[in-house]
Amino acid sequence: MDPLVLGALVALFTILVLFSGISVAAGLLVVSAGFLIVFDGLRSLSLMPEIFFGKLDNFALLSIPMFIIMGASIASTRAGADLYEALERWLTRVPGGLVVSNLGACALFAAMSGSSPATCAAIGKMGIPEMRKRGYPDGVAAGSIAAGGTLGILIPPSVTMIVYGIATETSIGRLFLAGVIPGLLLVGLFMAWSLYSTWRSGDAHVLSSGSYTWREKFEILPRVVPFLLIIIGVLYAMYGGIATPSETAAVGALLCIVIAVVIYRLWNPRDLWVVLRDSTRESVMILFIIAAAGVFSYMLSSLFITQAIAEWIGTLDVNRWVLMGAINLFLLVAGFFLPPVAVILMAAPILLPIITTAGFDPIWFAVILTINMEIGLISPPVGLNLYVINGIAPDISLRTILVGSLPFVLCMVVAIVLLCFFPWLATGLPDMVMGPVQ
Repeated sequence: MDPLVLGALVALFTILVLFSGISVAAGLLVVSAGFLIVFDGLRSLSLMPEIFFGKLDNFALLSIPMFIIMGASIASTRAGADLYEALERWLTRVPGGLVVSNLGACALFAAMSGSSPATCAAIGKMGIPEMRKRGYPDGVAAGSIAAGGTLGILIPPSVTMIVYGIATETSIGRLFLAGVIPGLLLVGLFMAWSLYSTWRSGDAHVLSSGSYTWREKFEILPRVVPFLLIIIGVLYAMYGGIATPSETAAVGALLCIVIAVVIYRLWNPRDLWVVLRDSTRESVMILFIIAAAGVFSYMLSSLFITQAIAEWIGTLDVNRWVLMGAINLFLLVAGFFLPPVAVILMAAPILLPIITTAGFDPIWFAVILTINMEIGLISPPVGLNLYVINGIAPDISLRTILVGSLPFVLCMVVAIVLLCFFPWLATGLPDMVMGPVQ
């Protein structure tokens, strides 16, 4: 059978299997085993265990559970609420300081936790009721938090970037740095739209906040600064050549647990057990998907599907930006239905040869891909962040949350366009800190 036709069949069956409700990892294994048996014989199954466990034999993978523990220990405390309160007190004189505080808190908490749902929940519990109480429109209050939560997969340390780095054998350190400026760009676009939307609503008085004394501003800092110092220390250790990402993640996880115990009195062994249990569950899920995606990639390569697709696209007489537009559309649609980790592991092995052949930088492409995944987090039908916000503010309808989030989707599209015109926004910082790629 022609490899391109076979590839279309694989895509069709993969979609059907995943829509059946089966887990992503199990679905990938079922599709891989089925096509290998039909087109390569039963003998091919003997290689699946070796490929499955071989994909997990990677030292860099240790950073995933460590960063997840790091984020879970922070999310289990009042760190998010304290971060929100600290920014609110310090930005009280800034016009629209409350919505700016919320988005700033989302960005910082995302950097500490690396989790989009955790960011939405931690900041939204405090931020949404406070913004509504002061007269901000429900759409702005809910939409800004839902969009701010998506920053968790872009701003380092990002588990999504780690997965992309492992899947494409790209430097994780460069990927982390590549997400910094685009992440700040998105924060700025989110803040600009939120302030404009509030001003346009006609309730100008909501742009002013209360006043706080200097004592009130400084008293909350000791509960927030230690976590920020850990993030700075982790990044410095990685880029200063002191330790590998896995080693710095392990130290960061330990320090976050210590701070949670010392500052937030997380003494109860049952609470610590919940942190470790939930972290283990999420880590195993991601590692299972990584291993299954390795088998899926082997199947695609063994049946010459990957090579045929790359060769076919290479023969197309189209502008490379038209090709990139088609890739973005594919990623956008995939992100509507699948979690970011699954999309990256399934698509990266196929797309990487295509984008490099077309002359695109894989580091730059990682940022473009991640922003597409962010859009999926606040877009139906899955839109995980939308449901998180609806859970913490059930009196705000899902439709209002969705409508309030749509302008932030456009902000992300604007960010993608800017990155296309100015790719150095993603590649400049990694090249400056780590030197140009040889």
